[in-house]
Amino acid sequence: MAETTDSPRGEAAMSLSQATDQMTAAGQMFEIETATIRGIETRVWKNCPGSLREILIGSRRHGDRDFIVYEDERISFERHFSMAATFARRLGDRGVRKGDRVAIAMRNLPEWIIAFWGAVSIGAIVVPLNAWWTGEELTYGLTDSGSVLAVVDVERLERIRPHLDEIPYLAHVIVTSEDRGEAIDLAPSSPRITLEVFGDVLDEVAEDAQLPDATIDPDDDATIFYTSGTTGRPKGAVGSHRNSCSNMMNLFFVSARSTLRFGGGNVEGDESIPNSYLLSVPLFHATGCHAVLVVNTAAGGKLVMMHHFDPERTLELIERERITTFGGVPAMVMQVLDSPDLTKRDTSSVRSVSYGGAPAPPDLVRRIKEAFPIGQPGNGYGMTETSAASTMNTGPDYVERPDSVGTIVPVADAAIVPEDFDGSEPDPTRPQGPDVNGELWIKGPQVVRGYWNRPVETAAVFTNGWVHTGDIAKIDDKGFIYIVDRAKDMIIRGGENIYSVEIEGVLFDHPAVADCAVIGVPHPILGEEVGAVIVLRPGQSVAAEDLARHVGDRLAAYNIPKYFYFRDNPLPRNPAGKVLKRQLRDELIPS
Repeated sequence: MAETTDSPRGEAAMSLSQATDQMTAAGQMFEIETATIRGIETRVWKNCPGSLREILIGSRRHGDRDFIVYEDERISFERHFSMAATFARRLGDRGVRKGDRVAIAMRNLPEWIIAFWGAVSIGAIVVPLNAWWTGEELTYGLTDSGSVLAVVDVERLERIRPHLDEIPYLAHVIVTSEDRGEAIDLAPSSPRITLEVFGDVLDEVAEDAQLPDATIDPDDDATIFYTSGTTGRPKGAVGSHRNSCSNMMNLFFVSARSTLRFGGGNVEGDESIPNSYLLSVPLFHATGCHAVLVVNTAAGGKLVMMHHFDPERTLELIERERITTFGGVPAMVMQVLDSPDLTKRDTSSVRSVSYGGAPAPPDLVRRIKEAFPIGQPGNGYGMTETSAASTMNTGPDYVERPDSVGTIVPVADAAIVPEDFDGSEPDPTRPQGPDVNGELWIKGPQVVRGYWNRPVETAAVFTNGWVHTGDIAKIDDKGFIYIVDRAKDMIIRGGENIYSVEIEGVLFDHPAVADCAVIGVPHPILGEEVGAVIVLRPGQSVAAEDLARHVGDRLAAYNIPKYFYFRDNPLPRNPAGKVLKRQLRDELIPS
């Protein structure tokens, strides 16, 4: 890994490569070795847990510390282990065996977490389904995955109830409610499917409850996360125990390296304040599950759950629960910074503000540092197919390069290949360097094995351990990766390739712009023109001509949007935080 310069504040005690070499040396916590994964030699963390079951068992050492906070409910680590172990046994009583698929479809509730850990600990494959899906979409996910049991909340039950007879393998549905006093209607909807209340299934939980016996190998399947489905039917990315545990180690490594280099890194501040994470992203997304749930279960972090994201509620919980880390997508962070309650709440506990899933305006770094003096901003890159994080950019590195998603973790490789490349391995003889844009490919122990029952799509996206991300990127001479655009979002105007993320980055820099998205608008001669959808900050106004001039002062003329669409409502986004540009086009552009 190439060296980097010291941060603007001169805080780096050593370069990235020096810190990485020291931390990955023989005998160290982050020592690296080689393993054969599906016939491919791959670098792995030597001290990585062998399964998610091991992480759950290890979480008991955190004892009576708060683990889950939901409204007025508090569940300690020890109590959670007992509940998860009991639920695991209840699954076995209902015929669930290793390799069976157990779906979870609900809002972020404590039962989501208990069901997840109970199922993966016996070798079942958890299928987190998008709680925003319609009944038809949920039916598709349950059917496509072959789930034999589903854990749902009342709202999701009512969506799938008319379709239960259409789901061939489903035998049990266990139901909970976000309204803790609600009587759940279990009126029979299908003669072959048993409906039960979660609390009744769990029943008595013994303090000394133990997990049932199970043998789980690192490369056994653990999860099926469905991609966002912005084009065609969603595909189920099949992740292993190694994938999820490797992602956890990736994040631990990045945090520890920041501490080594900058004397505090992402955990700068009052160490008497326990780690407390505000869970504002859905658990059914890879980030919420792998990067937040699994990591905090292992590390002893308190998870404070929100019913839905609201900037004022966020600030209230930061003060009440002494939150040390919050984030989500950049738009969420910006809403918190724009909230009139920001100066009215005690936010002194915040040590880290992390986000990803969408382009982040460079000015966001400055605003975070102003609002949270001891808080370290962080950005990263990952996708469902990489089990969340593969790169991270934190602390002074991020201040220095706010438009980068950071460097690849040391157990992984990143390569830039031409967009029309049809090989199975990156070609090292192709042009490389900071001025070369191409598709980003990633290889490492966090990359999933493929798509559930989709051999054709799997073969197109995964080759020799590499995942073809579909994102257009470049890598500078220090190893920092910059996402230029999504390949499918590239605008072609008169033969000129236009990368929307560059224009969005410039628009974000305008003081009146709160959120934006750049889309292609059909043109009979040029093919496409550039359109910009703008959400203004509260109380701000700006003319389209001023925004066009703002872009033209910073980018080549062909990047200047010809069309500006101003909207009062937030931009539509999928659970991963990505703007639904197809939906925007359908709303704004007549067919």
